[in-house]
Amino acid sequence: MSDSATGNVHGSPAHAGPGDDPATSRPVPEMLDEAECMRLVSSGELGRLVYTGRFGLTVLPVNYKVHDGDVVFRTTHDGATDEDLRTGIAGAEYQVAFEVDEIDRAAREGWSVLIHGAAHHVESESEHAALLEVGIESWAGGEREHFIRIITARATGRRIRRA
Repeated sequence: MSDSATGNVHGSPAHAGPGDDPATSRPVPEMLDEAECMRLVSSGELGRLVYTGRFGLTVLPVNYKVHDGDVVFRTTHDGATDEDLRTGIAGAEYQVAFEVDEIDRAAREGWSVLIHGAAHHVESESEHAALLEVGIESWAGGEREHFIRIITARATGRRIRRA
């Protein structure tokens, strides 16, 4: 018997197919605590830096590593990103966001983490030397010898799984 409103046989959901069980395929969102957020981000290498630059809202993909609980990436000294993230005031740092996600499109599952913090320009020789050892490689290539550390103030995230 067909449901005249949907055309479904016996009122079955339109998306159900052979072997599909709607009860086990519904999405289940899960809020992630800060420790889980940082664990997930630590396994990645590509994220999105978000800030308000001289031309407005800017979102840039960057290669990164997590070092001592903070996200670190490389950029060109005196390049656009370096200049955009300088306040011109000693000790003042721009607030930025950094987003990383992992998506399984076929399974319709994944997670997303958003980190908020200050963009700290690495100026000391000792910190610079320590970050060289971390092994951050920029896919863009070129001279990227300036490090910026996002000092994590807040990390939030969520995961979607199929029940």
